[in-house]
Amino acid sequence: MTTPPPSLAAAARTIVATVDPAGKVEMATEVAAFWRAHRLSLVRPTLDPPVPDRPGRPPRPLLLAPRDMPKRSGSASGRIAYLHAIAHIELNAIDLAWDIVGRFADAGMPRSFYDDWVRVGVEEAGHFRLLAARLADLGAAYGDLPAHDGFWQAAAETGHSLAARLAIVPLVLEARGLDVTPSLIAKAQAEGDVATADILKTIYEDEKGHVAVGAKWFRFLCDRERTAPEPRFHALVRRHFRSPLKPPFNDRARSEAGLTPGFYRPLETIRT
Repeated sequence: MTTPPPSLAAAARTIVATVDPAGKVEMATEVAAFWRAHRLSLVRPTLDPPVPDRPGRPPRPLLLAPRDMPKRSGSASGRIAYLHAIAHIELNAIDLAWDIVGRFADAGMPRSFYDDWVRVGVEEAGHFRLLAARLADLGAAYGDLPAHDGFWQAAAETGHSLAARLAIVPLVLEARGLDVTPSLIAKAQAEGDVATADILKTIYEDEKGHVAVGAKWFRFLCDRERTAPEPRFHALVRRHFRSPLKPPFNDRARSEAGLTPGFYRPLETIRT
């Protein structure tokens, strides 16, 4: 990309619609550089493409319902399988971050809101790049195995509301990563897989920042709407999230990111 796209909104929507994962990663980095250099306006309504309904995806991996996903073993093939699963999560995280930028470009938010989400989008792209390279080290590639097709449901469910999107994506889905990633790091270390452990450590530290971005801007919206953040969060999760919030929770990491127990502890027993 040698010239800037029409706007940040146009670029974000194009990233989401891009089919090739490597293309998404490269474009995310380039668009961020244009935005940080103040070479992009936020929107150009006459030139901006529509918001895509779904992200672009390559022919592989085969996308399955969660109930149809094969069980993972503890063997070397199991390691590839869980790295593949994490890579798929990170690919969806790229699209979810950039969709926040492109879908809510007219939400009347400060420039710093978009600064934050551009950074998140670049970091998610970096995570996918690291995982794709690690899979290659192990003789595999993204697309070799089937993948879960449930992640975009969060986007479809919350596309009408920035508050709902912030509640569900960073404060539920990304926060869950804070709960489960430390055990994955410990498992990789116990197996002597230092390279994988280091990648997971990078993802874990970045995820703390992503949850913090979500908490910061969720509180901003609540302040603007003169609503209390915790009850608002509870109402949005009950309305838009279809699974229980399952302990154990990494209370320390969540609190460091601004997501205190009053947000999620009352929701542990949610069932739909």
